[in-house]
Amino acid sequence: MAETSATTGTGEPASRPRKSSWKYIGPGIVVAATGVGAGDLVATLIAGSKFGYTLMWAAVIGCVVKISLAEAAGRWHLATGRTLFDGWRSLGPWTTVYFAVYVVIWGFIYGATAMSSSALPIVALFPDGPGLKFWAIVTGLIGLAFVWFNRYAVFEKVMTVLIGIMFVVVVYVAVRVVPDVGASFAGLLPVLPDGSLLYTLGLIGGVGGTITMAAYGYWVNAKGWSNSSWMKVMRLDNRVAYITTGIFVVAMLIVGAELLHASQVALTSGDRGLIDLGKVLEDRFGAGTAKLFLVGFFATSFSSLIGVWHGVSLMFADFVERFRAPADPEEQAGPAVTDRQQRSLPFRAYLLWLTFPPMTLLWLDEPFGLVIAYGVLGAFFMPFLALTLIWLLNSSRTPSEWRNGWVSNGMLALAGLLFVVLCVQQVRELPW
Repeated sequence: MAETSATTGTGEPASRPRKSSWKYIGPGIVVAATGVGAGDLVATLIAGSKFGYTLMWAAVIGCVVKISLAEAAGRWHLATGRTLFDGWRSLGPWTTVYFAVYVVIWGFIYGATAMSSSALPIVALFPDGPGLKFWAIVTGLIGLAFVWFNRYAVFEKVMTVLIGIMFVVVVYVAVRVVPDVGASFAGLLPVLPDGSLLYTLGLIGGVGGTITMAAYGYWVNAKGWSNSSWMKVMRLDNRVAYITTGIFVVAMLIVGAELLHASQVALTSGDRGLIDLGKVLEDRFGAGTAKLFLVGFFATSFSSLIGVWHGVSLMFADFVERFRAPADPEEQAGPAVTDRQQRSLPFRAYLLWLTFPPMTLLWLDEPFGLVIAYGVLGAFFMPFLALTLIWLLNSSRTPSEWRNGWVSNGMLALAGLLFVVLCVQQVRELPW
């Protein structure tokens, strides 16, 4: 049920609406830190280097789309007292099949990607030390140990520190390159230069748009928010998350526009592009700024690593628990992420799956078949999330007062359409 007559530890009714307050902020910080990876920042830099400030408007729209998606996921958890996977399962067995295949293949390849991304800035900071594979394994093991032995409260604090480092470094670099304020405001007018369509769609749909958006509801529960009395708090928390993400995107667009666009510097695509940027910063501002940027690069990559290690493991644990549970929702257990779930066998099994099997990919080129499967399944996830949320939040599964209004439906439909277009493009670009 969305409401309960139970009382909190302070004796207040648990169903009484909480006032939205900054002191409660937490899950949003976690989802922002996890969702913004090094590859996302490079894609934004490249867009800025090619088109200057022209696509600033796309970054703002992307921020609004993400707020709507994450709000919908959090609202489902709080309004219904059921987890997102529980909702998916109610739509039919096809969702279980899709998620089961997706989470296994995605986790295998993402684990190697996250470890390599976290190792790159360490190798750049300590070029005379051990190589990339060594540091990749070390960061993976540290992430495993941290999530294995710590519960959500400690995890949230560490993520807050990491996003603080990310924020300070990215904004500092943007200020150092001296942004053109007039051009940045002009970039808020929707314009599509020749050849910019895919970059525009990528800016709107890419940064912070991953499975971590689906994990948001699980972090909301882990925080102790378990019913609709927390709705205002969740909405404030979610806005903070994606406004922070928006600032990251704008800052990196500024860096791309000012530092790379004028000089026509080309970056390597993917995480290694940030190493290229570090060299450009060193030439322009000295070694100190370059090293500070590499520290921010590490915070960006490692926060994504431990965020996925924790959040997607929670989703997998819920997947296993719901798969074993009766199909009748009235017989389901409550959705709150408990300490027990964070110590459960499925949670830890998926943690191990994210860490050890992917290490083999550090020595091998990613197998062709896996690359195709990973690309297809990953491309389909965001349309899957947007469209299933529309389905769930307009049905009798959701209490009437918390169902979608026309604004929510419009934003989710826009997100669904956008992600379908991106999905088709990603599948076309795969090395078939």
